[in-house]
Amino acid sequence: MFGQARKNLHALAAEQPPFVPFPSRRSVVHSTNGIVSCTQPLAAQAGIKILRDGGNAADAAVAVAAALNVTEPTSTGIGGDVFCLFYNASTRTIRGINASGRSPAALSLARARKDLGLSGRKRYVNDLGDEVAQIPMGHVHAVTVPGAAAGWVDVVEKFGSGKVHMEQVFGEAVRLAEEGFPVSELSARFWAECEHTIRDASPDNAGELLKGGKRPPRVGEIMKMPGLARVFRKLAKEGKSAFYEGEVARALVEAVKKRGGVMEMDDLERHGKLGSEKTVPIGIEFSGTKVWECAPNGQGLVALMALGIIEEMEKRGDIKPLGLGDKGYGHNEAEYLHAVIEALRIAFSDGHWWIADPSVSPVPVSGLLSSSYLASRAALFSPSSTNSSISHGTPAFQSTDTVYFSVTDAHGNGCSFINSTFGGFGSGIIPADCGFVLQNRGAGFSLLTDHPNVLEGGKRPYHTIIPGMLTDPTGSELQAVFGVMGGFMQPQGHVQVLLNGLRCNMSPQAALDAPRISIGSNYDPGAPVVHVEEGISEETVRGLREKGHVVEVVKEYGRGMFGRGQVIVAGWDEEEGQRVWSAGSDPRGDGQAVGY
Repeated sequence: MFGQARKNLHALAAEQPPFVPFPSRRSVVHSTNGIVSCTQPLAAQAGIKILRDGGNAADAAVAVAAALNVTEPTSTGIGGDVFCLFYNASTRTIRGINASGRSPAALSLARARKDLGLSGRKRYVNDLGDEVAQIPMGHVHAVTVPGAAAGWVDVVEKFGSGKVHMEQVFGEAVRLAEEGFPVSELSARFWAECEHTIRDASPDNAGELLKGGKRPPRVGEIMKMPGLARVFRKLAKEGKSAFYEGEVARALVEAVKKRGGVMEMDDLERHGKLGSEKTVPIGIEFSGTKVWECAPNGQGLVALMALGIIEEMEKRGDIKPLGLGDKGYGHNEAEYLHAVIEALRIAFSDGHWWIADPSVSPVPVSGLLSSSYLASRAALFSPSSTNSSISHGTPAFQSTDTVYFSVTDAHGNGCSFINSTFGGFGSGIIPADCGFVLQNRGAGFSLLTDHPNVLEGGKRPYHTIIPGMLTDPTGSELQAVFGVMGGFMQPQGHVQVLLNGLRCNMSPQAALDAPRISIGSNYDPGAPVVHVEEGISEETVRGLREKGHVVEVVKEYGRGMFGRGQVIVAGWDEEEGQRVWSAGSDPRGDGQAVGY
């Protein structure tokens, strides 16, 4: 399991020297007191400081989230949403937080279609056979109520240690925003690429997120964000009401209405008072472990279904076991990737139909994850060719730019945390003097009247962001905290990284380094193309094309489309009788794993 990290670590080092079985670009990070693994080194230090000050993994995760809003605002922030899984070592249980916001109450399907000029039944059919009609990511109606502010407070209140206060949790983020920080390489590039988004959507306020109010910051330049620091200070001191009522809320509503939106103060106040939803995660046994994801409206269900379909394909004898050395297909061989691609396409066909706000449209999770249903879906697989006519099934009902990071602590707790504004700089809409952008998560709704995920006022959309965890089959012993960010790449990344660790015996770092594939594009997994990362052999590419796949090889900077992941694995030093955390951080990002 991830390089058999749960074995004696000294024996492991002898069995598996560095750079085997894949030429890993970084060393695994080990620590006994806790680890933070994220996309920005300065944000990782914010989390480490909280751990050192007596906070637990949940406290540190919120500190990291706030610091990432400062250091990588193109990807995340207080204007977006949060999903979180927390493993409590004292109770040996996992619980989740769904801190996703809802559409404005006044935004009806009829209003959206009218404003978008969809007077008829305008739509297209993607490669999965799904009819698609959505709100464009740049339209004001894609803005949903930000759930992150409530989520940050609720994670600390529900899962935190009680030993650090909110001013401490937000302290490093406030300091970085007020004093300034040197911008990292990829963050500077993201900033430059997304400049047009804020300039187009917020011509009067774009300067709040530009160097000197004029241009994107360059690599190594100091960037200050005083407006964001002020919002963080208010939230830390006054709680959720500081964001969802009062001047911040008024600025948010004014910015949306100025662009033709229908959000009201009542929408924000309602969310602030309701708070985040504490949830029970969903899971499936795979390869001797239990894989956990957040329940819908997140798309973790797609990852679980794909893993279940792969195991059913193996049981049917349609494929040899993936990985497992001489007993099955080798890592990233054509047959290996063909099975992964087709399992993902089948899983997405169901996910894109059934995943919706469960309080409005019940999601048949148990039916979708039942062995009988997964076996019926596995029957759609052909070992020799692609299946070009996959549509969603009907199980029995039983009553997606982002930052992901992992945190563990000395007490054995783990926090799997993901925070996103969806597209780069989200909607681009900046509430005046607030220094953050509003998300465009409403682009995840369907505009088709018969779809479970159809737009309604006060409803949560299909969500791409998904944190993950691994435990023993009973769900009581934490084995790993993991995630891969990047729109619809996320469940694809979960499946591939888990296969690398659970089946191909890779270390946490090698499992993240290994080349990946991505079906479709970041915002449409139904597109017919399969993107293949450089490092996958030419022989494999030829083999996939022979099976009918349309393959594009992606190199250099474009490799960012395959997501940026983090993994922390629980291990044990048998001689000392002590827990050891072992972590990797994706080389496709600026970040690192940091222990203490």
